[in-house]
Amino acid sequence: MKYHQLIMIFISALIMSCGGKDQTARQEKAPPQFQNKGHELIYNMTQKVGNYATLWNKRDVVYTYTYRTPDNKADISTEKYLFDGELSYGLYQTHERTFPDLEGPIEQGYDGKEYWLKHNGQVQNDTTHLKRVAFNRPTNFYWFAMFQKLLDPGLNYEYLGEETIDNTPYDVVKITFTSADEKPTDVYQLYINQKTALVDQFLFTVADFGVMETPNLMKVEYEQIEDLLIPTKRRYKKSTWEASVSDAPWITVTWTNIQFNTGLSTRDFLK
Repeated sequence: MKYHQLIMIFISALIMSCGGKDQTARQEKAPPQFQNKGHELIYNMTQKVGNYATLWNKRDVVYTYTYRTPDNKADISTEKYLFDGELSYGLYQTHERTFPDLEGPIEQGYDGKEYWLKHNGQVQNDTTHLKRVAFNRPTNFYWFAMFQKLLDPGLNYEYLGEETIDNTPYDVVKITFTSADEKPTDVYQLYINQKTALVDQFLFTVADFGVMETPNLMKVEYEQIEDLLIPTKRRYKKSTWEASVSDAPWITVTWTNIQFNTGLSTRDFLK
């Protein structure tokens, strides 16, 4: 299985591990009871970038999503999300990674109950393709709302201490997910810039495939969109637990033309 496919499955697993959006929004009306310093640092970070309640009040978002691999294969889609229900839609004019066997535009959607796919306007029922849609739709939504969702129920926080990288001091926070069956869970290791309170980079693992020893390093750059700081530029590749990377090229993800509160309704997500 290719590396980028593992990443998609990893994010989908995180979504299943996290609690619902309504409970999150309620919790953020007042500061929570912090588990420890790490939990408090994550909370403070969400207040800086904008918490889930702030995102929820935007109602919806439309933007252009570009994912490019080192061999210059790309997915370029128009993404649409309705935050109430976490509904998701993507129109792909370029899909060299996702369904390269299909020619012409494809549409993917999640209407709150069903994942669906259209190719050149025709509904597709291929189970292999639909499984990929079931990864892509929640994956892309999670990437967009990830920092806000780090306060979801079922997360465990551990403060690992301070670390200086390239003359920048960081607080390092480890996040794991509660496991009902005691299986290993995915791990985040966030580097929170002490000067800005923002996450400049983070490590993550893919527990479902036993990739626990070798994490991935994600670096992000932010853009101010209304009253939110959004990590519109991302790049990642394999790393060590000391956040050291090789000279290998990066996988890049960019979000452009972000527009909130565009008037989307549940009808826009039906096949």
